[in-house]
Amino acid sequence: MKIRKKTIVLFLSYTSAAFLVFGFSLYQAHADSVYYHRQISQNYEHAFFELAGDMTDIDTALQKSLCATSPSMISAVCTDIFGKAASAQSSLAGLPFYDYTLEKTSAFINQVGDYAYSLAKKSSNGNGFTEEELSNLSSLSEVASELASLFTQLQSDVQNGLINIENLQQSSGNLDQSAEDISLGNNFKLMETEFPEIPTLIYDGPFSQHVQSRQAKSIENKSEIDRDIAQRIAANFLQTSSNNVHYSGESAGELPTYNFTVQHDHSTARISITKQGGAVLNMFYSSPVAEAVLSPEQAVQYAKDFLSGLNMGTFKDSYWTMLDNSIIVNFAYADGDVLCYPDLVKVTVSLSDGAIIGYEATGYVMNHIEREIAEPKISEEEAVSKVSPYLTVLSHQLCIIPSAGKYEVFCHEFKCENSDGEHYIVYVNAETGVEENILILIEDENGTLTL
Repeated sequence: MKIRKKTIVLFLSYTSAAFLVFGFSLYQAHADSVYYHRQISQNYEHAFFELAGDMTDIDTALQKSLCATSPSMISAVCTDIFGKAASAQSSLAGLPFYDYTLEKTSAFINQVGDYAYSLAKKSSNGNGFTEEELSNLSSLSEVASELASLFTQLQSDVQNGLINIENLQQSSGNLDQSAEDISLGNNFKLMETEFPEIPTLIYDGPFSQHVQSRQAKSIENKSEIDRDIAQRIAANFLQTSSNNVHYSGESAGELPTYNFTVQHDHSTARISITKQGGAVLNMFYSSPVAEAVLSPEQAVQYAKDFLSGLNMGTFKDSYWTMLDNSIIVNFAYADGDVLCYPDLVKVTVSLSDGAIIGYEATGYVMNHIEREIAEPKISEEEAVSKVSPYLTVLSHQLCIIPSAGKYEVFCHEFKCENSDGEHYIVYVNAETGVEENILILIEDENGTLTL
């Protein structure tokens, strides 16, 4: 009987201790939850306040830009706008958007920064603002002023407790905002719905209007084909019967395509044909490649022979990269002595047997046209003087390169080497003599990458 009583006492003691531990754990978990919730809320608040400040800074910088006249001041204020826009994007990334986004606000910030960068680069050639550029900056300034005012008011409302920042992640779909529904998220939704009109900007940058709406140059004047014709084009490209080509759907977007599959031995080929013009956009085999036995040089020759057989014109291989017992060879279209890098074609070759297992021609389809290339205004001798004295020029080539805004720039291309044996590519504008771009070549046994 005494033993049983002792057992009960021990049981109650252990149970009480367990409850105490469990209770403390719950308390600690609750405390941790409150702490982390508070920290997250403070992070959101900090990001929002930073964004509000950035919008005011962008507004101020844009207003200053309207008063700049000298190229040096234009460069300074436009560089400042670019920096403020980058900061605003960083602040925007710190806010949690789940069932809504500040899509128009983000697009505006991107466009302002990108436009300012293009103007800063242009001013480095000694150019001032054109009337059109001043008009664009004035319109952007008006939008920025309106946004800055809205953000300043929202910031004041948050600080005064009129708007709740803690439920930023969960905003309702109601944009009327009753007294019970005044979260910051719903204010953002309302702001996006009533967003000011942004001017159409055409300039040399990735957010230019012409980039968003550009057409595929190589096929823009060609008729649309039906699915049966596309199937025959796919069969001819893969050198098989049309009966072996199976329709797998269509793709929309910038380049609408018919898509097909072909079963070959133990692998499947997937191929896409553009609806307009019937161009082969891409093809790849989805199967592992056996052990490599070919050298890169042998594989590059297989790629050259294949591309030559397509009768698309003359191409020159530039760089290659090895991946999973295959090699990806980059080809640029050659217009006489001028390489046209926008007209890019990539051919993937199996290092096991030399089979063509991949083809990607988006660059060629989007950009290839018959160009009228004039003689360069800047001679090779003049252009080479723009290359750093710390570099030794190894070779020279005339070429066309794409700019950030998908325009084309006629250049002298100089492959160079520094004192450490590292290789660079320097591009000098063949019409103006301006240094357009510098690439660093990362070369190893697996190929070449450019930075």
